[in-house]
Formats: sequence, C-alpha cells, structure tokens
Amino acid sequence: MPKGTHRLQVLEPPRQQDLRPPLKWAGGKRWVLPHLEPLWAPYKERTLIELFAGGLAVALGLRPRRAILNDLNPHLINFYRHVQRGLEVKIPLVYDREVYYRYRDRFNELIRKGEWDTEEAAILFYYLNRTGYNGLCRFNAKGEFNVPLGRYKRVQYLSDFSPYKEAFRGWEFRAGDFAQVELEPGAFVYADPPYDVEFTQYNPGGFTWEDQVRLVEFLEGHRGPIVISNQATKRIVELYTRFGYSLKVLKGPRRISCTGSREWAPEVLAFKNL
Repeated sequence: MPKGTHRLQVLEPPRQQDLRPPLKWAGGKRWVLPHLEPLWAPYKERTLIELFAGGLAVALGLRPRRAILNDLNPHLINFYRHVQRGLEVKIPLVYDREVYYRYRDRFNELIRKGEWDTEEAAILFYYLNRTGYNGLCRFNAKGEFNVPLGRYKRVQYLSDFSPYKEAFRGWEFRAGDFAQVELEPGAFVYADPPYDVEFTQYNPGGFTWEDQVRLVEFLEGHRGPIVISNQATKRIVELYTRFGYSLKVLKGPRRISCTGSREWAPEVLAFKNL
C-alpha cells in the first residue's frame, strides 16, 4: 500500500524544447505527430483550432503561435487557464492514500460550492490526475470526482509550470461542445473525437454515432485545412469518404482487446482542404 514521501518525486521545471503534456490523458496523440507535422507545416503561421484538446499533445508538439483549444471538460480547461497565468503548486505533493482521499474530498467540496474554476481546484485536479488510477477523469451522477488512488512505484510531480506559461502565450482555452467553437476562416482545424466504438455497450466517452456525424457536418462549413483522427471502423471510413476526406490508415498504439486479438488497432487520419 502506498505510504509516505519516499515515493515522492518533484521534478525540475522542463525546458521549453522539452515540454510534454503535463497531465496523464487517455488517447494522447503524441504518436500521431510524425504524421500530422507534414500536414501542418505549410500552415504553421495560421491559427490551430483543436475541438477536443485533451492532454495537449498535439498543440505542444506543433507549437502554434496562436491556437484555440477547446474541450468539453471544464476542469481540464480550468487547469490549463491557471497554468497560462503562471500556476505554482502550493500543497504537498505526496503519493499517500490518506492525502489522496483528503484532496479528493476537498476538490469535490469546491465543485459543490461552485468554486471549481479556482486556482486551488486547478492544483487539486493536477494532483488527482497524476496520483489517481491510470490518470482517469471520471465523475459520478452528483458531479463528484470518484477515481480511486492509483497503484504506482513512484509518482512524478511538477510544482512550477512557468515554462508552460510561455508556451501557452497566444493560446485561448475554451470549455464546451465542439459546435460552439467559431471556426476562423483559413484556420487549421484538428479534431480528435472520442473513438467510434461499434459495440454500443462499450463507449465510455458517451460520444454517440450521431455525434460523429454531427462533427463532420459541423466541419462542412469550414474551407480551411481539416484533419480528423479516429478509430478506423468501417462506418467511420465510409462517413469520412462520403464527405470527401482523403484517408491514411495508421497502426495505433493499442491492441484490439474486445475480441481478444493481439493485432494493432487500425486508426485513420482523415484530411481535407489541404
């Protein structure tokens, strides 16, 4: 059972050129960057718009001067906004069961009090993300964070986010549905929605097939470059093809587990107006 500060490791602030996503986030897209960078290169002076910003692997990899980064998760966006202002962690960062659940209770108290957008909430969100099980971000029906403590040999924490403050300069963070984002003419739009899962009982993100279609229809009004990544299900390939996207099928860093197969899960990179 994790106990005590001997498992604590607080890192030095990273250098600008070494910035990696500060949070653990499911479905991170660092592995897509070698495929995405050549598509971005001719447009690197334009605004990057991400409709599902997630862990920021793409934005930190491409490093646009201006970006609009949207996500439906308000706690995620609150953390990024406070990092942009120069976040410094002011609580002990300890991998310890008692501390974890005390901080989780305090985070949920802030949510109940409507203070989820404070600096304290941002710091607690970071700690819970780094210390909770597999970096999950899950809330119960009451809106309370309910991820249990993770099992780790060591947890690495940052207390000084000043290098990210500089990297985030010129970036705008928004929280809401993707369809609420105003698409600047000519902007480079990247969308990484929750993966399409044809087994309807296994769709933890709650992103339905209707949402997949709604996303493509929403992007139809944009004449600038568009790139979408998704699981290469038959219906996703048919949908993107029908709307005029060129497709590149990639070997994603996941295994097909629902069928017991050990094959790499195929993922698709769809692009248009490039």
